[in-house]
Amino acid sequence: MATTSQPLRGKATCKKIFWAVFPHACFILSLVIYAFLGALMFSHIEGTREVIVSEEYRTFLQNLTYLARNLSDNVTENEKIFKDKIRDLFNTADPVWFINPEDRWNFFGSLFFCCTVFTTVGYGNTYPVTRIGKYLCMLYALFGIPLMFLVLTDMGDILATVLSKSYNEFRKIQSKILASKLCSGSTCSKRNELKSRAQSKIVNNEPLTIMEVLRNQSGMKRRQVKYRNVELFEMLIAKENESTQLVRNKSMERWSSCPELAREKTVSRVIKNFDKIGKELEKLDVPIVLMMLVIFVYISCAAAVLPNWEKNMDFQEAFYFCFITLTTIGFGDTKLEHPKFFLFFSLYIIIGMEIVFIAFKLGQDRLIVLYKKVISFCAEKNMPSKKIYPK
Repeated sequence: MATTSQPLRGKATCKKIFWAVFPHACFILSLVIYAFLGALMFSHIEGTREVIVSEEYRTFLQNLTYLARNLSDNVTENEKIFKDKIRDLFNTADPVWFINPEDRWNFFGSLFFCCTVFTTVGYGNTYPVTRIGKYLCMLYALFGIPLMFLVLTDMGDILATVLSKSYNEFRKIQSKILASKLCSGSTCSKRNELKSRAQSKIVNNEPLTIMEVLRNQSGMKRRQVKYRNVELFEMLIAKENESTQLVRNKSMERWSSCPELAREKTVSRVIKNFDKIGKELEKLDVPIVLMMLVIFVYISCAAAVLPNWEKNMDFQEAFYFCFITLTTIGFGDTKLEHPKFFLFFSLYIIIGMEIVFIAFKLGQDRLIVLYKKVISFCAEKNMPSKKIYPK
């Protein structure tokens, strides 16, 4: 029996783990599938568009040719004027003129664009040109951004639980270390003696059972009627306990004999897990300085790795780029030469956005507390002082 029960218990624990992880995996998998479908759609629409030479592009080439021809041999005299004219001319240029659609809108480029859309980063260096691509981009963002926020909230609960437990464990260890430092040998021994005495007093003062009280009473034999009443009372309690135990056993047999009911029970638990999304994030209470330190370390790790494949970046530029990305600002002033490599960093981006989101939530809570204190202080100042009138 023991050999058969062990595999059953293992299967039951595996099922519990599966149904506990299922909501989180469902959100992440939905986001991944949504990103891949968007990449296929935009690569087909924007990558296969026809390149049409516009009138603006022809004018740009004519002006550029004119500046190149009129440049005199003495470059030092006309250098400043030439630079200004070139700068003004290139400011009128559209970046789409110099981009091959098939190279920019391949699968990985489109996937990178989709990630910048639903994460609300939007660097600005890749954007749809065709009319249908713009309409589909708006529709794609309408469904993708809520899905991304749902993933952020769900993963925020996990990170909030990990952070709160780690912080509480750290505080416990810190309090133990401080207690051991403050406590000397003699004082600790006295405290331990006092604790042992208090515990012995508590043990001795435990309430006795009804039967022990009756046995210790003098003249127990004279009160047979009361003893019978107590006996009957205890028998009733024992009977009631047996009946409740039988009901529990029957219910357990019912669940085990009827797998459909067990499935319904697990499904209802999974549905309840969906309703609990965001609750752990609201309970999180850790110092905002700790979150800032976590963000700094997290961005520094990526800033140390990113210059290995982005040669135009140093540590400071990579740190700035990661911060702009994780805060979803996305100016687009720093461009990536290899966005394919950065796609492997997508998990880093999502977790980093989680950490920044938690930090913003904590900062929001602290600001609300500060505003409440300021308003209550101002209200107390403006309240009229009570005048005491003579009787």
